[in-house]
Amino acid sequence: MDELDQKIIRLLIKNARMPVKEIAENVNLTSPAVSSRIRKLEQEGIIGGYTVILHHPGEAARVQALISISANAASRDDFLALVESEPQVLQCWRVTGSYNFIVKVSCESIDGLEHLLTKMQKMGSTNTQIILNTQTDRPLMI
Repeated sequence: MDELDQKIIRLLIKNARMPVKEIAENVNLTSPAVSSRIRKLEQEGIIGGYTVILHHPGEAARVQALISISANAASRDDFLALVESEPQVLQCWRVTGSYNFIVKVSCESIDGLEHLLTKMQKMGSTNTQIILNTQTDRPLMI
């Protein structure tokens, strides 16, 4: 991947729907040359896909939290099944340290968060931080 590929990727990160013609103008290449580079980056797995980021209606009123959980070995499969089945779960990471998973959730209310926590606490000890606001949220840059 050379510097031109990196410029193309940065433009696509800013706007994944940017027309190839506009990208070509920004990187001083022809449209077919840019299309070829994008296709190659996709085939090599460097570009893994394009996405739309949705926000929940009334998102400001939702309760977002990070739940750290030390899921015991006997309930780990049940915990992962719970995470997959709960629509409030946005992300789940396997981590090192005192806890073995961190789960990001978005619940309609404190009661909804408490209900989800009760389910998780049956599978291990938890520690919860409610997200007050997002100071920085940037995409992965190359």
